[in-house]
Amino acid sequence: QVQLVESGGGLVQPGGSLRLSCAASGSIFSINGMGWYRQAPGKQRELVAAISNNGSTNYADSVKGRFTTSRDNAKNTVYLQTNSLKPEDTAVYYCHGRFRRRENGPYLNSWGQGTQVTVSS
Repeated sequence: QVQLVESGGGLVQPGGSLRLSCAASGSIFSINGMGWYRQAPGKQRELVAAISNNGSTNYADSVKGRFTTSRDNAKNTVYLQTNSLKPEDTAVYYCHGRFRRRENGPYLNSWGQGTQVTVSS
């Protein structure tokens, strides 16, 4: 099975930064895309940032200019650099990957278990 493991969350003051990592492990032929979602208590899960295998990215309007996502295909790892953090960024951040286990096989979706980001003074 393919596992996604997030790391890098924690408690940070407003204006601070965190770098989140998501490593995919297991038998993977290819990854079509990876991304980050977040969910705050009582709110829907929302897309924060996504990156394709060619490096193209997109971001939620709320994080544009502050967050940057990148990908290391050789390591099957995606990163989310979060800068100028605000209290409203507080949420559980989830990693998502769309992958294929074999050539011409179906694409499957995998989610990490999440990492807590808390922004508070």
